[in-house]
Amino acid sequence: MNLSNLQPAEGSTHNQNKRVGRGEGSGKGGTAARGHKGAKSRSGYSKKIGFEGGQMPLQRRVPKFGFKNINRVEYQGINLDSLQLLVDNGVVTDTVDFTVFVDTRLATKNSLVKILGRGELKTKLKVSAHKFTASAKAAIEAAGGEAVTL
Repeated sequence: MNLSNLQPAEGSTHNQNKRVGRGEGSGKGGTAARGHKGAKSRSGYSKKIGFEGGQMPLQRRVPKFGFKNINRVEYQGINLDSLQLLVDNGVVTDTVDFTVFVDTRLATKNSLVKILGRGELKTKLKVSAHKFTASAKAAIEAAGGEAVTL
């Protein structure tokens, strides 16, 4: 072994990038393999999302419609059959309030809860929520329970 035949250990080097822009003798000098002119050949070029080479982009060509109501209030819907399931599983016995919804992951702590009328309720429950549908309120009261609006 001598200085002329030293080489790094097998697998210790990983860099196999082209060394561009290091003179004509390298074969990658001059334009540094970027071709000639145009935005792509410049340093600092990054294509904008949706850019189509100056052609009118798709998101500007298609017509817009509808609108988003900024005052819309979103409610997390919970059906009566979900409440009945809580009773069947022994999670609640007589009262269902917001903390129960959060603990059972039916709602998040920042959401507003609306009780919906799907399914049937066989148990007398005192249900506290932000809103009730007419059918849900009627079903809760028909079972002998109470619907309390928060």
